[in-house]
Amino acid sequence: MSIDRRTLLLGTGAAAALTALPRPTWAADTADAPGTADRAAKDWTSEHSDNGWTIDADAVAAFPVEGSDATVRLHHAAAAVLLHVARRWHYEVAPLHGSGDVAGHRTDPAVRAAFESNYLSGTAVALHPLQYPLGAGDGLWPHQKRIVRDILADCDGVVRWGADLSPAAECHFQIDVAPRSKALARLTRTFRDRSVKRAGPRPGAVDDPTAPERRAKARRLEQIQVQVTN
Repeated sequence: MSIDRRTLLLGTGAAAALTALPRPTWAADTADAPGTADRAAKDWTSEHSDNGWTIDADAVAAFPVEGSDATVRLHHAAAAVLLHVARRWHYEVAPLHGSGDVAGHRTDPAVRAAFESNYLSGTAVALHPLQYPLGAGDGLWPHQKRIVRDILADCDGVVRWGADLSPAAECHFQIDVAPRSKALARLTRTFRDRSVKRAGPRPGAVDDPTAPERRAKARRLEQIQVQVTN
């Protein structure tokens, strides 16, 4: 079982061992995270989510996350890409034990950050949302972050990570291109072809994320996607 930094600190034994140490910022609860305690939820009233996709419940369906017992509701045009993210997270970052570990489309319009509206269009997925809530931006171990960066590089800039947004949300991944994006269409074909032809690596096996060329690609994309805020 994978244990994230937040869970480790919240464990009884770890908490007792660290009582004499200053509390690191990444150990803060959601209510303590800067910018979230006083962030009131507001109803999203636009017909489009923040990433420009139409909010249409008829375009959403339930999909299984390969290798896990989880299912998630996603926009049919975004599903192949977001399921690839969820699949790799399950195998390489932390196992998804059921649908409670994954959140996708929702109808509740209340959002605390504009990017949360992307759930209304089914173009975002939250992985272990209780462990990595809004405003908690440093709960993953360094090796887990490297895997996430490799996943993003695998998606060629089509997907953006909530850790690179403000306020941060490490559980959050969203489609970051327009509905008719050629990059999205190309990536969707790639992932679907891998699934149908089984031309890609077997479940849980991927190219080495530490390979120099993959690390370089991940770093280049990180420099582009990180949202710098003052």
